[in-house]
Amino acid sequence: MGWLKRLFGMEKPENAEINPTAQATAQAPSTSVASTDTQSTPPERLGLNGEYDQSGLAKRVALAFDQDPQLDDVDTLWVAQTGSTVVLKGKVPSQEILNKMISVANSVNGATDVDTNQATIG
Repeated sequence: MGWLKRLFGMEKPENAEINPTAQATAQAPSTSVASTDTQSTPPERLGLNGEYDQSGLAKRVALAFDQDPQLDDVDTLWVAQTGSTVVLKGKVPSQEILNKMISVANSVNGATDVDTNQATIG
């Protein structure tokens, strides 16, 4: 079972991307006051298709883990996020695998840190 399915109960969406571009938000009707501010979604809140998603960073890290053959079968670790920090918790088979996961998680747009305080080797 893949990371997205195990952690979020979802299959990989057809056009899912690890580092998507934010989707443009719908514009208000022209009768409203025009705003020069463009509301942008913080990178840690971008979903798999560029939409706003509260858990977007964690889902995109899970997708990145699914796409890495070294990591796709680790099923004793969970991915969460606190703001722009990726949180890895649970058990990993080796320090080498944990290091790889940290590297992959750090490569995802929006990740500023990876917290492994709740991860154990064994």
